[in-house]
Amino acid sequence: MTDSPGSIMPTTDLERHVAAYCAAFATGSADAVDTFYEPGAVLVPQPGAPVTGRSGRAAAYDHLLGFGVPMAAAARHLYVAGDIALAVVDWSMRGTARQGYPLDLRGTAADVLRRGADGRWRYVVNNPFGTGS
Repeated sequence: MTDSPGSIMPTTDLERHVAAYCAAFATGSADAVDTFYEPGAVLVPQPGAPVTGRSGRAAAYDHLLGFGVPMAAAARHLYVAGDIALAVVDWSMRGTARQGYPLDLRGTAADVLRRGADGRWRYVVNNPFGTGS
């Protein structure tokens, strides 16, 4: 299975996952971002406040997407055991928010992904603030 050029979908190549996720984020669409998660996945949008399910994740994305600032990210480490992966990812959102104020969000994520039956990697746990969460 290959990814078509220009499609923004979870990738079959774990090394490209972070870039594909950032591209989905750049669309400004919570629906595009949510394709990178398994249906029951956990997102920890702020320390100590995990959310599950599409509606919980969408509320968190809508908050971040509302700033209108792109996300930059790079995988520091990718550890794979069969169809499960741990990704340690440095990320940031820096710039001027749509609301007119400076924005400087950043962290080091500790994420768990699973390769699905379609060969694509999706989040099972997305913990953007790593040990701070």
